[in-house]
Amino acid sequence: MTRLCNYCDPGKISLARWISLLIILLFAGMAYASPAASSSEPSYSSGPTDEKELAAFMDGVVSAQIIAYNIPGATVAVVKGGRIIFCKGYGYADIDKRQRVVANQTLFRVGSVSKLFIWTSVMQLVEQGKLDLDADINIYLKAFQIPATFADPITLKSLISHTSGFEDLATGGRIFVHNASDIIAQEEYLKNTMPARVRPPGVVTAYSNYGSALAAYIVEQASGESFEEYVQENILLPLDMKNTTYKQPPQPNLASHMAKGYLYKDNAFSEEPFEFLQPWPTGSMSSTSEDMARFMIAHLQNGSYGDRRIMEEATAQRMHIRLFSNDPKVSGMAYGFYEKELCNQSMILHGGDTILFHTQFVLLPENNLGLFVSYNSPSGDSEEQAGRDLLQAFMDHYYSNPASAGKPKSFFGSGENLSRFAGSYRPDRSAFTTFEKAGTLFSQVKVSNGPNETLAIARPGQAAKQLIEVEPLVFWPADGIGAQASSERLVFGKDDQGEINYLFFENNPTTAYEKVVWYEEAGYSFGILAVCILLFLTALIWPFRSIFNRCLSKQEMPIKPERMARAARWLAGGASMLNLLFLIGLMSIASISQIDEIIYSTPTSFLAVLTIPLITAILTLTCTAFCASAWRRGYWSLTGRIHYTSVVLALLTFIWWLNNWNLLGHKL
Repeated sequence: MTRLCNYCDPGKISLARWISLLIILLFAGMAYASPAASSSEPSYSSGPTDEKELAAFMDGVVSAQIIAYNIPGATVAVVKGGRIIFCKGYGYADIDKRQRVVANQTLFRVGSVSKLFIWTSVMQLVEQGKLDLDADINIYLKAFQIPATFADPITLKSLISHTSGFEDLATGGRIFVHNASDIIAQEEYLKNTMPARVRPPGVVTAYSNYGSALAAYIVEQASGESFEEYVQENILLPLDMKNTTYKQPPQPNLASHMAKGYLYKDNAFSEEPFEFLQPWPTGSMSSTSEDMARFMIAHLQNGSYGDRRIMEEATAQRMHIRLFSNDPKVSGMAYGFYEKELCNQSMILHGGDTILFHTQFVLLPENNLGLFVSYNSPSGDSEEQAGRDLLQAFMDHYYSNPASAGKPKSFFGSGENLSRFAGSYRPDRSAFTTFEKAGTLFSQVKVSNGPNETLAIARPGQAAKQLIEVEPLVFWPADGIGAQASSERLVFGKDDQGEINYLFFENNPTTAYEKVVWYEEAGYSFGILAVCILLFLTALIWPFRSIFNRCLSKQEMPIKPERMARAARWLAGGASMLNLLFLIGLMSIASISQIDEIIYSTPTSFLAVLTIPLITAILTLTCTAFCASAWRRGYWSLTGRIHYTSVVLALLTFIWWLNNWNLLGHKL
């Protein structure tokens, strides 16, 4: 399931991806060997210096990505020293019409890169004295209020750094809707779909689309204009961004230049409908790479673009420095940007992902350089893979400064008491009060003791890797430190009681991972479920055997106690059958196209499936009464009573399990 700008850990390495990377390297190597690039073997430690060489490099890498990742089209821009030094489109904006991507004309959906315009707007109004970053945001909200769940209020700094403490809800039309007519007014959306506050603000990061939409609404309240009007007047017009819009779909003069979004299915491209986003300011922007290059220049020039200025120099510089970090040893959040270090270069960036479009917006302020790229189809093992690979190839080529190879050195006392780190950790960017909580079972990171005083860490879908403690709470890959080591480093954090409770990945500042209680670890939880299913299956013997005997026998009805015993078994068997049907229905919805529909709305079939546990809960309570009666009146043999009791315990346990994962009833 795609979430708007789901910045996550690097995807799993598959054979297909290795082959794709080899193709990209091959084409990139051809670019390096081109006449424009090979004449003088220049050093690129300070970034691109030859525009022809840069063009050859980009042509090689992006063209290879289009082939390797089955991407219809891409648009790229590079700026340096206040100028656009490269801007080009690749592939097709519309395959059927054979319409090529043109850098200064073709619009791509930039997803959550749209949020940078929200944060820029906020900082403009702070500069004007109309907003206070440290004030309770409730002072700006007139139609509704954020509940005082915790002592500390949510501030604009909380929203900008994604530390507001809201849970993350993605389904049921909270992000994507089918049509423009389905988009409700922003005020109504913010009031009626408010996620729960699940932790105090300022504790850890958990990326929040709702929090970003809330900030855009506050811009409206403080400026007295609609957000779209404010951005148009204060950012787009001063930067001459004429081909940029928040409208869904774009207005008629831009609609003909809008790139189509595609999925690659069954060895063919499938054109998909235009994507409509409900919290529209957070991810609905469409723009060209040339327009986005102007926005990059304005930020790199500390608010100025030519003879125009969108913010004061001090304000722009403030936006680019760290505001919050889960731990000083990992990258953090600037004022809306993420921090990242690659090839010993510091950068601030933002990713943008819809279902179909995937974007990277990267600034290297110390080098006065920016890189923008957007694709109109998912790629690789994760939707964002192509953008990350392009950034890696660019940095490797122009800022190559490999870290010294070799095994990391442990410190005195490392390797002791590693069991305190062991457990499962789930992303704090999760749902906690709705059925989506069950999804965290598939996103947990498993940490356990490894061989030779190492920790073994397994991300979802990946083999475990061994890490060694190089300083207290800091771990590096045990097999050596290489150029990619920074992305592998992880740091553990403690809670208020001094217990290990958090896991932070370097270069993933938007999401912290929190240790889960033992019964919510995926292994235990699925183990409990497996035992329940097994006992449910054994309970089905009773009603089937009763039906079989009834068909073969025409004896008179037994006395009342035997009728009660038969009713007890029928109810337990029926409850077990319904529970199994519920699980089958849940898996069926998850494995067919309806799982995509849940992103947009709640299908009737899903509501029907979620109703089943309410029925089985009533049956289970009745079975519990029958269980007590069975022991008091001596139904069946001792073995029979033990079996019946085991089934009833499984029914009760399953009800608890469903309630824990918010699957008991319609918790939407």
